[in-house]
Amino acid sequence: MSRVSAKKSKKEGSSSQKLVVSILRRSGIGVLLTDTIYGLVGQALSSRAVTRIYRVKGRSPKKPSIILISSVLDLSQFGIRPDKKTRQFLKRVWPGKVSVILPCQNKKFRYLHRGLNALAFRLPAKQSLRALLRSTGPLIAPSANPEGFPPARNITEARAYFGSNVDFYMQGGKPARKPSRLISLSSGGPKVVRR
Repeated sequence: MSRVSAKKSKKEGSSSQKLVVSILRRSGIGVLLTDTIYGLVGQALSSRAVTRIYRVKGRSPKKPSIILISSVLDLSQFGIRPDKKTRQFLKRVWPGKVSVILPCQNKKFRYLHRGLNALAFRLPAKQSLRALLRSTGPLIAPSANPEGFPPARNITEARAYFGSNVDFYMQGGKPARKPSRLISLSSGGPKVVRR
């Protein structure tokens, strides 16, 4: 298990980030601060990483997870090409702490949409997180806690939950008090699923 600590210097912070990127590119998983709360992250395009996250978290196999992207263009990697109306809506809410559920009929991504034929995406406003996403590709990012437990508020709590079952812990400061707002566009107009 790799232990990635809080930045102590510019050079050390850079090497920590490179290590995290390397681990994630090899389908590893870990804990880092997203733009809202600490997340248990792995490459969304790696079914191996996603399967491992579900197992480590004890997540219900019927529940899809939010996917963090660095750009609206990343949606095309999931076979999603938003129409003009959807693009205009996304432009209004992104980047920001809003996750949007979009239709995804592609059976190739069943390991992500869990048979619901829809995926939730978020384009974070946090520039450092978007920079990481440009290096790693889209990341699945459910909250850092076992199913049924409160989200980890810091790395100490995350380590208590997951121990050596993840490949890295990246310190990131204090999380927001709430997860992102969740809006569904999977069946017509915008519908708020979680405020």
